[in-house]
Amino acid sequence: MTRRFKLLVVLVVMLLVAAVGVVVAWARHDDGEPVTILGTWTGEQAEQFESVLRDFGIPFRYQGTAAQREVLLSKVQSGEPPDIVIMPGIGELAEYADQNRLKPLNGLYDPQQYGAPWNATGISSSSVYWVPVKADLKSIVWYRQDEKPADSPAPLGSWCIGMGDDGASGWPGTDWIEDLVLQRAGPAGYEPWALGTGGKKWWQSAAVRSAWEAWAGLLGQDRTRARHALLTDHRGAPDSDGLLFDGWGGCGLEHQGSFARSFYKTEARHADLTDSAPLLPGGGPVRAHEVTGDFAALFSDNSRARELIRLLASKDGQQEWARSADFFSANRQVTPQNHPVERKIAARLREGPRCLDASDVMAPAVRDAFYEAVLQTIARVAAGQDPGIPGLLRDLQRVQDAQGTPGRAAPRSVCSPR
Repeated sequence: MTRRFKLLVVLVVMLLVAAVGVVVAWARHDDGEPVTILGTWTGEQAEQFESVLRDFGIPFRYQGTAAQREVLLSKVQSGEPPDIVIMPGIGELAEYADQNRLKPLNGLYDPQQYGAPWNATGISSSSVYWVPVKADLKSIVWYRQDEKPADSPAPLGSWCIGMGDDGASGWPGTDWIEDLVLQRAGPAGYEPWALGTGGKKWWQSAAVRSAWEAWAGLLGQDRTRARHALLTDHRGAPDSDGLLFDGWGGCGLEHQGSFARSFYKTEARHADLTDSAPLLPGGGPVRAHEVTGDFAALFSDNSRARELIRLLASKDGQQEWARSADFFSANRQVTPQNHPVERKIAARLREGPRCLDASDVMAPAVRDAFYEAVLQTIARVAAGQDPGIPGLLRDLQRVQDAQGTPGRAAPRSVCSPR
């Protein structure tokens, strides 16, 4: 054996040892490092979520933040995204999927356990990139027990309204407009606007314009109340039991999702709900319910992260969460807690037409412009100015047009067929 050949053998062996070392190192990372999870839940909601995760026996590290979009973007740009992200923004997740940053979830859960509109795939992709691990109902109004409102449009003085949020002020106002569009135009008028498809100027359509005008008209009934709504956090003051039980100015109704119970704290069991449609400006029958969800997506190939999503989306995982917290599932096989209000919510989440929250489905740029336009409307009304709705809608349409054709992962539908 020549000296040169001996040196070559030594180099090859060293390279093989180094390669094995790399494999072992990654294997240890996969087996030993905790699964990293980024979500929006903080406080009691975060504690409930972590309690469920601990029962799975998989080490994890959860970070909850109201500034989720900014935190996630920073982590992705630095090359260190979390293993799992849980967020309501399907439109934002679709953008990451189109950038090939998300891993498909096909085979990790049974789609038959989740009905429309929860399990829709992308426009031109058969891969599933997110799964709802928590569901909430909208198109409802909360009131204090024994103070049920009449089924007729309520004046502004009845409404407890707050637009403030740590990371996305204005979104409660988008819920008002979305609900008005849904109840007036039905799913057929709501869905193409939410998706931004069909080549029509949906932001300038009669359905969206009339809904926006009705909402601005309601705010215009009392400029002081409009100003208060602009400056108030949607959860109420930190030491209060939420806007409904704070009752500023004598208000007794709150247009808010089923998650509002967590804001009511010790008063949560003294709150009841009814459908929003008859109480909205103009009134009318219930055409459909708006729903929202917190969707889990996978940013890594970590086998433990895949297993955690599988367990969290399973019937047993969802049922355990429902037993331990004020939680609702899109999983058809999960039984809700036996309380009258919870039964109402669960029934509406599973029957009749349901449509996903429109702003959650929109591309982030459109969604953020929607939030801003809502705040501008309130500010102008509070100042006694013309809200300038035609101009706001033209601007929103420009933002929508600038997005171009929806990507392959963008959802093809947001409403259930019935």
